[in-house]
Amino acid sequence: MNCYVLGLALYPAVQRAAGHRLEEMVYHTAHAALDHAGIHRRELDHVTLGACDELDGRSISSMLLAMPAGAYLVDEIKVTDSAASALCLEVARLKSEEFDIGLVASWCKSSKTDVESVMRLRGEPFYTRPLGMNMTMSDAMLAQAVADQFGVSAAQADERVVKAYARASANPRGLAQAVPTLAEVAASPYEATPLRAMHRAPLSDGAVCMVVASQRWLDRHPQHRPLARIAGVGWAADSYRLDRSRLRDFNSARKAWAQALRMADLPDASSVDVMELETPTVYHEAAYEQVLGLGASTQISPSGGAFAQNPLFCTGLVGAAEAVLQVAGQAGAVQVPGVRRAAAHSCHGYAQQGNVFMIFEGAAHD
Repeated sequence: MNCYVLGLALYPAVQRAAGHRLEEMVYHTAHAALDHAGIHRRELDHVTLGACDELDGRSISSMLLAMPAGAYLVDEIKVTDSAASALCLEVARLKSEEFDIGLVASWCKSSKTDVESVMRLRGEPFYTRPLGMNMTMSDAMLAQAVADQFGVSAAQADERVVKAYARASANPRGLAQAVPTLAEVAASPYEATPLRAMHRAPLSDGAVCMVVASQRWLDRHPQHRPLARIAGVGWAADSYRLDRSRLRDFNSARKAWAQALRMADLPDASSVDVMELETPTVYHEAAYEQVLGLGASTQISPSGGAFAQNPLFCTGLVGAAEAVLQVAGQAGAVQVPGVRRAAAHSCHGYAQQGNVFMIFEGAAHD
């Protein structure tokens, strides 16, 4: 059973969405995705949510947000790992042949949340939490391991920041931030060695929704033309421990990528024209290029990735939307010519403990 993306929408990138409540952000984004797909909410037979109660600042936040996301009187389920994990669940739901057309919705108001406190509380209470482990510290530990293993110098990291912002500046769906100079990056303060403030992608507020349908639904509705086929997905979680092998081996990324390639019946990364990486820091980007075997034939994050917009929990699904737009030829100023396949990646947990990959290709269906 093939699965297709019919439509999608991104909430306009902004560092602080002061004009809308979270419910309004979700409603407007879901409405826009349905409009893009050319369907009405009443046609949905299910909704899959990707959200985090802690980052939303509410217990069981889906009680308030499921309805704005379109889940009125239809089956609804929620994933709390990452928004990209929600898309993987959506694929599984359609492949079960119990459902035919659904909406995947995710959101995050990073500006309304003390992100580092949330991440600190993810630590186990007897060792890592009293130690003060949080997102900054775990990313810095990963950066140290990556710098040592792959020979990434501080100067190379600085160059990657400038290039990431340059790509992001061309993206009409990004924050449109100024491209820093190498001197500005090198002068930014250390947050945790070797991470400088500008080595990290700035957080933002956002929401993203996708309408996904089965081939069976499309066969019954031939007037609808999908944007892309979801050719493969893969996900894996690594050890919770932050020891040397865990930080250097990238086992969950390797396993998830291999799973996605196998499902898409592809040999390796050379078959993918575009890879949208979720890179909280530029050290992540340097590592994933090596670990995934990304060569010159694959354009890496033409959208600017997390440096274009980074609504934390749903950044990976934003990347998936960018990958779909590339395949559909609708990426605008950041469109890569002749894209046949595009992949998107997401990571979550301390120092990329969990990884998700999604592969999209041309939308022709049987």
